[in-house]
Amino acid sequence: MKKLSTLAALAALSLAFSLAAGTALADTVVTKDGSKFVGKVTQIDGASVVLATGAAGDVKIKTAEITSLATDAPINVRLADGTVALGSATMSAPGTLVVATAKGPVSADIGKVTQTWAAGAKDPELVKRERHWNYEAGTNIAGRTGNAEQFSASLSFRATLKSSFDTLQLYTGYDYGRQTAKTPGAPSVATKSADQGRAGADYQNNFSGRYSWYARDELGFDRVKNISLYNTAAAGFGYDIVKTAVDTLTFRAGLAHLYQRYSTAGASNMSTLALDTGLFHDLKMKTWSMHNQITWTPSTKNFNTCIIAHESHIELPLADPHWKFNIGISNVYQTPIPPGAIKRLDTTYFARLILSWK
Repeated sequence: MKKLSTLAALAALSLAFSLAAGTALADTVVTKDGSKFVGKVTQIDGASVVLATGAAGDVKIKTAEITSLATDAPINVRLADGTVALGSATMSAPGTLVVATAKGPVSADIGKVTQTWAAGAKDPELVKRERHWNYEAGTNIAGRTGNAEQFSASLSFRATLKSSFDTLQLYTGYDYGRQTAKTPGAPSVATKSADQGRAGADYQNNFSGRYSWYARDELGFDRVKNISLYNTAAAGFGYDIVKTAVDTLTFRAGLAHLYQRYSTAGASNMSTLALDTGLFHDLKMKTWSMHNQITWTPSTKNFNTCIIAHESHIELPLADPHWKFNIGISNVYQTPIPPGAIKRLDTTYFARLILSWK
């Protein structure tokens, strides 16, 4: 008898869980062909209703095909005019959604529903506007020995604060290179091939659709070019020529101030107002991404005084999602050249190992 009582208790408990599960999935949708779907309404966007079901997973149903809809629990419904109603939703007539709020029913054309979310959950629009930090640290070291010795290393760090409408990037980096020529019977001569550091900030605010404004500032030094300090400050407006989930192409135009202080004795420092123009392209695929940018900053007094900077790189994720491999090329063209420099164009090829975290 005791065993039978235990089995009866287990059966009752199982039935209770089944009823509870059935109650949790009590939202219903009926279509024109008589089909009835039972589950949990997770989304209504005017064009369709998404219903989470236990047997078939998420089912997407066109609103034009729905004759009846009812939610068992309250949901938040946002309309095209920005109004938000909280309550159980029903469809009293084809195409008309009624939300039973605490202040009374609210009726609206279901085609004007732009968003829904569960009661007590965060408003998706507020979630999209939340800012989140992302961090990246990169390094590469290369060397060579034999007839000549070469050594180069670079360190970089970037912190990005991003939301759906703005992006702030803070970055810094340092590059060092040395090469030593070996001539039989003569002492080795070591020369620097790179000794430069930089730190900067870039802020972009997408205030309206494809339009944005930006402000940026970068300062640093380049001892190989005898630049003891440089600073480029710029601000202006941007426009997204291409803007999709995976591909963006942004054009920027504004004003800038260029300053360079030289360590060469007697050399006149550069300080000039300039135009600031640039193209920035990002392509993000499932297994790789690509970034391209080119900026042209000519002096407003003389376009022959300018700096053109370009960078292109491809980024490949590794097995651990926190690690990435970055390979690319950068060019910096400047005219007139700084005192002590021998060429207008500097080209750098790089391969970096990057650690990213949040």
